[in-house]
Amino acid sequence: MKRPEFDDIKDYAEFCKYYWYRDELIKICKAHGLKATGSKIELNKVVEAYFSGENILPEKKKPIKLRKPTVTELTLNTGLIACGFTFGNRFRDFFKQQTGEENFKFNVDMVQTAKVVKESGDESFTLGDLLDIYNGKKTYATYDKSALQWNKFVKDFCEDEKTKIFSERLKAAAALWKIVRESDMKKEYSHDLLEKYRDTIVRNTSVI
Repeated sequence: MKRPEFDDIKDYAEFCKYYWYRDELIKICKAHGLKATGSKIELNKVVEAYFSGENILPEKKKPIKLRKPTVTELTLNTGLIACGFTFGNRFRDFFKQQTGEENFKFNVDMVQTAKVVKESGDESFTLGDLLDIYNGKKTYATYDKSALQWNKFVKDFCEDEKTKIFSERLKAAAALWKIVRESDMKKEYSHDLLEKYRDTIVRNTSVI
């Protein structure tokens, strides 16, 4: 089924029949003067509102002037903004000591949280709070992991020699991903999935 241009789509129900990447949703929202930030789920809500006649406009943010770091000693009660938090070695060593993990790495939710804390100027947020984010004890701002899942899915799809029968492999991967994404199956590619849904993929794409 060939996907029409966005402006040719009549309603949200028709829009939902097709798979849209996050980057595509951002471009659509920007082109129509709508809010173009947030996760894929949030962007879909903006598009849904657009089809119902409501325009969710970009938020006008006042620039936040962050104060220069005022704290040198790091403790769990130290504020992220007060210590001038970065993802450099100093803070990596601090969390390495807190977790006991020699090869400590900041995860994506920590990165997203630190970004939002700085953008909002939240001086109450501490390094201890960020440690809780790492350990999954609390949530502040989460990273949209669907993009990571898709990237891994399409990588594994293309590495399967059997998928070379498709002349448009990315389109074929997207057709299979749509099936997986809308089900309760693991968001992972496997050859068994290809065999199970081969006919559906062929109907939506073309083979060599």
